[in-house]
Amino acid sequence: MKAIWKDTVIAESDATVVVEGNHYFPPDAIRTSYLKPSATSTVCPWKGTAKYYTIVVDGEENRDAAWTYPNPKPAAAEIKDHVAFWRGVQVVP
Repeated sequence: MKAIWKDTVIAESDATVVVEGNHYFPPDAIRTSYLKPSATSTVCPWKGTAKYYTIVVDGEENRDAAWTYPNPKPAAAEIKDHVAFWRGVQVVP
């Protein structure tokens, strides 16, 4: 799977974990140079607190377009530190 925004591959892996229809990419699959930490967080009742990233490509920002669960609840342990995408980021095979 690849996560692509603005024709740029942000993440690529054959070992994503699919939860609720979202592909979560393992930490070593993420090109972190395109991610800028955001102050945004949300809480999921069963996964825990998500932290967000803004994607930056060629100076253009896609605010809060990626998220991760750094300390998930036990039910979501398999996605710890994995990153998922939305807001126009294409996730394709």
